[in-house]
Amino acid sequence: MNSVIDLWNKCLGVIKDNISDSAFTTWFKPIIPLSYINKEIVLQVPTMFFYEYIEEKYSDLLSATIKKITSCEDTVLLYRVLMDKENNTTTDVPTTKKAQSTTQTQKIVSPFENTVDVNIDSQLIEHYTFDNYIEGRSNKLVRSAGINVAQNPGKTMFNPLFIFGNSGVGKTHVSNAIGLEVKRRFPNKRVLYVSANLFELQYTDAVRYNNKNNFLNFYQSLDVLIIDDIHQFMSKPGTQSTFFNIFDHIHRLGKQIILTCDRQPSELNGMEERLLTRFRWGLTAEITKPDIELRKNILRHKIKENGLHFPEDVVCFIAENITENIRDLEGAVISLLAHSTINNEDISIELAKKIIDITPKDKKKVNVGYICDIVCEHYSLSAETLNSKSRKAEVAQARQIAMYLSRKHTSQSLDSIATTIGGRTHATVIHSCKLIENLIKQDKHLLQDIQILEEKIK
Repeated sequence: MNSVIDLWNKCLGVIKDNISDSAFTTWFKPIIPLSYINKEIVLQVPTMFFYEYIEEKYSDLLSATIKKITSCEDTVLLYRVLMDKENNTTTDVPTTKKAQSTTQTQKIVSPFENTVDVNIDSQLIEHYTFDNYIEGRSNKLVRSAGINVAQNPGKTMFNPLFIFGNSGVGKTHVSNAIGLEVKRRFPNKRVLYVSANLFELQYTDAVRYNNKNNFLNFYQSLDVLIIDDIHQFMSKPGTQSTFFNIFDHIHRLGKQIILTCDRQPSELNGMEERLLTRFRWGLTAEITKPDIELRKNILRHKIKENGLHFPEDVVCFIAENITENIRDLEGAVISLLAHSTINNEDISIELAKKIIDITPKDKKKVNVGYICDIVCEHYSLSAETLNSKSRKAEVAQARQIAMYLSRKHTSQSLDSIATTIGGRTHATVIHSCKLIENLIKQDKHLLQDIQILEEKIK
């Protein structure tokens, strides 16, 4: 690398793709890269609190990213903490041993090299427990079912446990909590938490390196398998076929399967029907966005957990203005704390208003599935009907409108739109778009419908 600034900018590009915009702005933009000499990179951070928070929350991501960008496993990360801004006094502190050892484990791509070892790394997030998973009306069913599953994995009617909901509502938290509770109650059980994306990468590598049998043996030996974001298997037949075999084997042996998803099974277009059937064998439970009381309780818990004190009017203001998901609530607390600490400013309603203004507003997730939901609601159709082969005029036109709006309001490809909406072809999408474009020039009622739908999408 010719310049530490170039190196750091490349690191920021990777980091930004892996955390929220608000976290990136609060915790990574203030960092100043100072030098990269003899495999040692020095980063300046504004306060000791800032350093401690980065180390606690982002050390693994930061270390792994730096080693990836520098293409050097021996790269050492050193922080320079600005202790006195007026006199420009600094102190150097290294990254923690915990972060370094954790990063070393990330070099292991495949978890199935030794399939007979009982003490596998479950990949569970230790902080995501039932103790700090706050219950409300939006997640009561999921929490209750999760505890039931953790007490009797594979022995309840909730197998698989299929948890769905929008991003940031707590699916990853509760699925990890189940895994941790199983490990606490049954230390010898083989539990694994894995993202769908990582599962697919492992499967691809297993095929490439002629290691598929070990891959299957490892996954089929598990007592509890937790797969996050199962919707990422859509339109990936090879991965689906392999997962089907693993699912059937584990389920037949009375082992537990837990899946999380951003939509219910009926909306997983591009997923094999035999898998969809199995997803419905157990309990399908939704986590909806948190109501006002749950949002307040989550904030109070987060504040207390960190040994902080926020005035109640600040808690209420945040809860009233950040409504869509839990992740953004927690981000607001962190941003308030950071601004208060760095700027030596009391936490107040005025500061909260300032933070809410600069915190990215909750944005609707505009994708093809979201647009289909709006179209179905508007025309009183079910998702199954919209995606069916029905040629009834009202169904066919609703389908065409969904394709037209998807092409106009998303960046998804024609093939992706076609697959999502009933498994059609990209030629069907093109035809539908041209048809709707011509019709709205002649039909005022249809134009009005399109305008109403576009308002809902925005």
